[in-house]
Amino acid sequence: MKLFPINRNSIALSVVAFVSIGFFVAGLFDVLDYFIMKALLFTGFAVLLVIALIHALKNNDKKKSS
Repeated sequence: MKLFPINRNSIALSVVAFVSIGFFVAGLFDVLDYFIMKALLFTGFAVLLVIALIHALKNNDKKKSS
């Protein structure tokens, strides 16, 4: 039995958790004011948004073809 199965859902959840924890910890330690931290966290958020849109469009195409 695997402790963490590797599939699309678990990868997506781990990336969302990483970005969320990153925002929380950066705000907690007052390093969110640094440009590099803002750039890293907002880039991660943008990547998540793009991946979500790609999967949504693929899912929409599958529903139309069925």
